Amino acid sequence: MAFNDKNRDKGGLVGLAVLCGVLQLAVAPYVALGNGRANFAMVFSALIAMLVGGRRGVICGFLSGLFFDLCTTGAIGVMAFCLTVSSFVLGGEERNRLSGDFGAAVMSFAVAAFFVSLGYHFSMLLLGQADGIIDVLVFRTLPTTLLTVVGFLPFAYHYSRTHVTGAGMVSGGQHGRRGAARGEMYVGRKR
Repeated sequence: MAFNDKNRDKGGLVGLAVLCGVLQLAVAPYVALGNGRANFAMVFSALIAMLVGGRRGVICGFLSGLFFDLCTTGAIGVMAFCLTVSSFVLGGEERNRLSGDFGAAVMSFAVAAFFVSLGYHFSMLLLGQADGIIDVLVFRTLPTTLLTVVGFLPFAYHYSRTHVTGAGMVSGGQHGRRGAARGEMYVGRKR
């Protein structure tokens, strides 16, 4: 019998947000490859989008992007826009994409991370905070994408091993689809 414990779900969401926030502030600035740095705000928003999707994923994408914008010297709103769009695209199916084909989920994330990084760094070029198109593509976008995907892998592996469903979901029954449409989340171990 599966039941939905909303307090535990919110605690798991807040815990993941705090962990990714700490990693964004304490680790990402010090681990660089070229001019690229890992984007743990992208990791958080993509995890929520891939696990739950829907409205909750898009809202978490916007808030994590806003957090990223407030913690960097870039223009406010650019990453919020990029992560909102990527969360909408990654979470469009409103199902747990990590528990299915792990490789396809990581590949989807890698493509999304590349386009988010490209969009963000290209906007920095337009604002005069990047040196040129080679700097944007080679020294910023590719390293940022690589570091972000590496930062995503442990989280993706962990959440691919846990079971996230809608309220009352028992092997895809009618109640589960309604719970998943509302964005409710139940986290328990796979059997």
